Amino acid sequence: MQPDNRGRRGRRDQGVQEEKQYDERVINVNRVARVVKGGRRFRFQALVVVGDRKNKVGVGVSKGADVTAAVTKATEVAKKHLITVNLYKGTLPHDAEAKVGGAKILIKPASAGTGLIAGGVVRTVLEVAGVHNVLSKSLGSTNKINTAYATLAALESLIPQKHWITYRARPAKKVATAEKEVKA
Repeated sequence: MQPDNRGRRGRRDQGVQEEKQYDERVINVNRVARVVKGGRRFRFQALVVVGDRKNKVGVGVSKGADVTAAVTKATEVAKKHLITVNLYKGTLPHDAEAKVGGAKILIKPASAGTGLIAGGVVRTVLEVAGVHNVLSKSLGSTNKINTAYATLAALESLIPQKHWITYRARPAKKVATAEKEVKA
């Protein structure tokens, strides 16, 4: 029998890190100040987008005493508020529009091979959500937080194709006979 080489402190596989479940992206870090009697007290505000690149995405904003604390807290907030995006063949099932504050976002489906036509915060949110072919336009305010939440609202408003209400036209003969019966 061979001796156990793990030692007192841990296991052999301790050096192998597990693969992260979510793609975490820091969009913005902002220094905010609170005025007190002795001067200004500075804190940091972080905007983080979290997603699994397979239809789930979340946005979180939080403040902390230093940048790492703010980013960690914002990441936790984003993970708690994940939404599932209804995709259709790597793109969106239909056009969507949303407005949060002064930021208005318009996203449209695109054919395969188009890529992600989006800028700034909208692009990051769509990348992390796993959308591959989309056209987008950001209107109004350029506030990053409102733009991120507006993009999330637009993605949340998407209705999957299986829930679309479609109407089939009745055959012409049956319609004509129905009209004759009404006249008689």
